[in-house]
Amino acid sequence: MTAQIIDGKRIAQGIRQYTKDKVNKLLRVPKLVVIQVGENPASTVYIRNKIRACNEVGITSYELRLPQTCSEANLLEAIRSLNEDPTVDGILVQLPLPSHIQSGPILEAIHPEKDVDGFHIYNTGKLVTTGGGFKPCTPAGIIELLNAIGYSLEGKHAVILGRSNIVGKPLAMLMLQENATVTMTHSHTPNLSYYTKQADVLVAAIGRAKFVKADMVKKGAIVIDVGTNRDENGKLCGDVDTDAVKEVASWITPVPGGVGPMTIAMLLHNTLLSAQKRQGIL
Repeated sequence: MTAQIIDGKRIAQGIRQYTKDKVNKLLRVPKLVVIQVGENPASTVYIRNKIRACNEVGITSYELRLPQTCSEANLLEAIRSLNEDPTVDGILVQLPLPSHIQSGPILEAIHPEKDVDGFHIYNTGKLVTTGGGFKPCTPAGIIELLNAIGYSLEGKHAVILGRSNIVGKPLAMLMLQENATVTMTHSHTPNLSYYTKQADVLVAAIGRAKFVKADMVKKGAIVIDVGTNRDENGKLCGDVDTDAVKEVASWITPVPGGVGPMTIAMLLHNTLLSAQKRQGIL
């Protein structure tokens, strides 16, 4: 058995085209503001990709870059101003922030209706209780990947490696809404392979290069790789030893070209949803 590749680039392009078509029908062009504090090189690349994607679908995007020395109070004031700006539909604070600024109060300062990253405690609470609100982009993108290959999570056992607030925890909630049985594991889980070998769907979001080996995967499982790492040769890789695991799995996401493009596509989609709500379309 050699796993089929889940083409995140192609699936994301379909979502982008849908978003573009809907944007063209709005009364006002949606606007996304991305805030970066400091000069983190990786953040600069991520923001550039997000802005380029916005331009492609007709969303106005603007980067607000603040100095490394920016105080928490000044950052909060910038967010307050954007919250009150009726032309702004989405606000995104690029993480990580400098060490002197706590991310929690910053993310909670964004108005929930403009929180297109889905990180505000209000949207997190709605995700847990009613399934409403903005869904975090990477978990939402993973669900769309599974939908695109016609895979139903109902009655399936999903195992998640990693319990982050950005991926692991919200993904567990989304999978529960799809009637999956969800097991969440992490760095303190003993005998990890005992759980991973039970998974119909295995999601690796643990942040360790090529951590998931073939002997940790059940034959025929679907493997979703969220990791972004560098191997011993400096080559981009995920949390899964793809070459080995693809001989066991039925479907697998590549790195790059799997989950990554979906994250940006869902950000665009969330910005569209915000604009539609603010214009009374939804």
